[in-house]
Amino acid sequence: MNKTIRRASVFALLLVFALLIRATWVQFYEGRALADDTDNRRNAIETYAEPLGNIIVAGKAVTGSAATSGGDLRYKRTYTDGELYAAVTGYASQAYAPTQLEGIYADLLNGTDSRLKTVMDTVTDRRADPGDVITTIDPDVQKAAYDALGDKKGAAVAIDPATGEILAVVSTPSYDPSSLTDANTAGTAWKKLNADSGKPLVNRALRQPLAPGSTFKLVVAAAALEDGLYSSVDERTDSEDPYTLPGTRTVLKNENTSAPCENASIRVALQYSCNNVFAHMAVQLGQDKLKAMAEKFGFNDDGQDVPVRAYPSVYPSGMDESSTALTGIGQFDVTATPLQMAMVSAAISNGGELVAPHMVAQITDSGGDVLEDYDDEASTTRIVSSSTAEQLQSAMQTVVEKGTGTNALIDGVTVGGKTGTAQNGENNSKAPYAWFTSYGKADGKEVAVAVVVEQSDAARSEVSGNGLAAPVARAMMKAALG
Repeated sequence: MNKTIRRASVFALLLVFALLIRATWVQFYEGRALADDTDNRRNAIETYAEPLGNIIVAGKAVTGSAATSGGDLRYKRTYTDGELYAAVTGYASQAYAPTQLEGIYADLLNGTDSRLKTVMDTVTDRRADPGDVITTIDPDVQKAAYDALGDKKGAAVAIDPATGEILAVVSTPSYDPSSLTDANTAGTAWKKLNADSGKPLVNRALRQPLAPGSTFKLVVAAAALEDGLYSSVDERTDSEDPYTLPGTRTVLKNENTSAPCENASIRVALQYSCNNVFAHMAVQLGQDKLKAMAEKFGFNDDGQDVPVRAYPSVYPSGMDESSTALTGIGQFDVTATPLQMAMVSAAISNGGELVAPHMVAQITDSGGDVLEDYDDEASTTRIVSSSTAEQLQSAMQTVVEKGTGTNALIDGVTVGGKTGTAQNGENNSKAPYAWFTSYGKADGKEVAVAVVVEQSDAARSEVSGNGLAAPVARAMMKAALG
């Protein structure tokens, strides 16, 4: 063979090898990437080729699937009481990526989760029958919260302190997920929902931290008792009234100027929501101790999954003493979700222990066999001592019985709570946020609740945690304990 032919043969062989390598690369790497691409129409066709699995509340499906009238997507998602459960289910759409539980358990609900496959499914590469998501939601508590919030902009969460089961997750204004399920109409609904000033697609219960106001005083009180700054909730504190923020001429006043807040005990300070006591207490403790206690309750946790990922509630760092004082009353850069403040009350109610909150009890296959049991997996963390928890319970009961939280009273139920009215906007230029966090106990049952009302039709002077948020919490506790 002459030299020219030999070189041509080698070159041709190299080209063949290059083609083989490229074909292998496309088939096994780029092919998988293309298959997983969210814009790949084949994924939607496969997902909606058969009915999806369901999300279950108290033994009943709140989701379903309906046959479509035409096109290549044979089924679409449907919802029962969609607006009521939107903050729990999210949506599964032919046009948009799924959210909330629909998104987290998408593989289970569409049958592609490997745990669903039988031996025959593996051999034939057939999509398995879909599984179901069994939630911890109590429909009575969910509806009580939704109805009580009504047309207010706000959110509510209820937790069983003993088990960590989330009994209600409500965000208002809500939306009907059914409006987003059909690819032919979803675009119009999406534009309308996103243009709505009420932001109905935002899950305020889990994913919108706001200044918690005076509800955060529970965290400060817990830190003071655990640190030994004060030995009990009835020991008088060292608290001048009015209180001048350290290093400034700014005088921090109390909402009730006639309240007995000078040197008030923690019990009295919670009862009347004395700003001077908790601002000074925050400075006495220092930001590091306060931050440590806040983080034990769950603040600054960017991995808080319930299993929906909640936005982290924040206790800040790097402050001067005047800013630290303001954090003591839940202002400055302190933020919290209703989930977080419900966790605070849950830990106090449960003797100082926090059971990890979760709103999914189990996931099952199509035959009802349990694939994972989240109730069994829920971890428990000691937040404060049982002695501190008992004292805070007692002080919170005083708040409800003869303090700022009387609208949460329920006959035959032991109720403890804390109100909050948080400033909003520069120089408090916008309507304040009304907060209430509480626990209720009766006949061996217990529940912890947090409610925030961002906006209502109430006059600014009438915006308060007791006036707006406590009645919502009361309705939820009655439903949970009834």
